[in-house]
Amino acid sequence: MTASSDRKLRIAFIGAGGIAGAHMKDLAAMKDVEIVAMADLSEDSMAKHAKAYNIAAENCFTDYKKMLAKVKPDAVSVCTPNGMHAKATVAALTAGADVIVEKPMAMSAKEAQSMVDCAKKLKKKLVIGFQYRYAGNSQFLRKQVAEGRFGDILYVRCQALRRRGIPNWGVFGRKDLQGGGPMIDIGVHILECAHYVMGSPKPVAASGACYTYMGNTKVDTVSQWPNWDYKTYTVEDMAIGQIRFDNGAILNIEASFVAHTKSKWTFEIMGTKAGATWEPLEMFHDFGGYMINSTPDYLPAGDFGSNMGAKMRNFVDHCLYGKPTLCPAEDGLAVQKMLDAVYESSDKGKEVRIK
Repeated sequence: MTASSDRKLRIAFIGAGGIAGAHMKDLAAMKDVEIVAMADLSEDSMAKHAKAYNIAAENCFTDYKKMLAKVKPDAVSVCTPNGMHAKATVAALTAGADVIVEKPMAMSAKEAQSMVDCAKKLKKKLVIGFQYRYAGNSQFLRKQVAEGRFGDILYVRCQALRRRGIPNWGVFGRKDLQGGGPMIDIGVHILECAHYVMGSPKPVAASGACYTYMGNTKVDTVSQWPNWDYKTYTVEDMAIGQIRFDNGAILNIEASFVAHTKSKWTFEIMGTKAGATWEPLEMFHDFGGYMINSTPDYLPAGDFGSNMGAKMRNFVDHCLYGKPTLCPAEDGLAVQKMLDAVYESSDKGKEVRIK
């Protein structure tokens, strides 16, 4: 439930693609929100959303700077390709808006740091679009960790694996616009959620390796997303990383668009007192002299019934009513440092320090 108020959060969008539509769907159901404008190079994408959410044609812009100057929104959702996250976020913050920016936070930790610094300097709110930490299983595990039921966390294994899942839309295969492939695109989801559940320990070093062996070639194997643009494909097919934290814990992450394995989307925690898998949710612990596997009988879905809905509701509550965010910019920066370090280690062929 939110506090009662006659005020509405006037929110605009920079980027009007598919993820923007997901944001808009949930925001449009909220009585204390008004979607006032959007900016995108694709007028067709804007026209579709304008019709669905009753956005005036004069408030659809191909230049987001003009939109910010004319509309002066209270808040902005940045839903562009990764390469534009930092510039669009800083522009929106400078224009006086609070911002939610989709994952990953930026193309690099340097860009992410500039976003954090800008928000702090201007005293504006900056939230990162990490929806999986809102899930019932994430909240359950975070509570168990915080209350000491895992003891000391020793090891976490993260897997965001697609057997054959190279996107055949957008610019996901272009390193110059995305910063990387599956590690930064889907690995970031599992990485951020696991890091949150662990209690957000400080990363101190990382090693990693990246492999490209199919995305940049023409492949005729039947798959759910065929005919990707292999000629412009410059990202990895699969990335493996290991991150060390200041508390002694180790996290391994595997992420792939292409891998000869079963598709997986989960992480596993191993502690001195208990362990667990995130999806499917199951805990492993000792009880009465026996080894027990257990699952909760019920987990609340939340007021909005979806991780995305909960994410957008939390952002609105953070902006309008001053409630805390579950996804502060500092968390996004920490995750970005880990992603950078995995890629840097792959390039250098050795472990790198994280500052």
